Amino acid sequence: MTLETIYPKLIAKITEPVYDIRDLVVVDENYDDVDSDEFDVFETDEYNFLIYVTERVQDVLGEEKMLQLVARLEQHSAFENFFAPEHDMYGVKCEMDEETIAREIVALIEEELV
Repeated sequence: MTLETIYPKLIAKITEPVYDIRDLVVVDENYDDVDSDEFDVFETDEYNFLIYVTERVQDVLGEEKMLQLVARLEQHSAFENFFAPEHDMYGVKCEMDEETIAREIVALIEEELV
């Protein structure tokens, strides 16, 4: 199934081409990067994944719905820890893999567009 089929409301509101789930939400494993201080706020033992909601999705949702998304993610049962130092970047501790986390978040975003 294509992203257009799974998330029709979100994809319809995005003007740029969307080829992959990472064009919507980027989920990467959190690891100790000794060469960078950029993500030191996310301790690897507390948050095993870093999540970034892309600008194209932020533009579609707007500030109010982004804040609602953060509130829903904080309550999500799959996330043992959830930390949102910014409205578009999160740290989570979760047993799911990157793609499953991204699909779960994009499904929540799709629900926000009702």
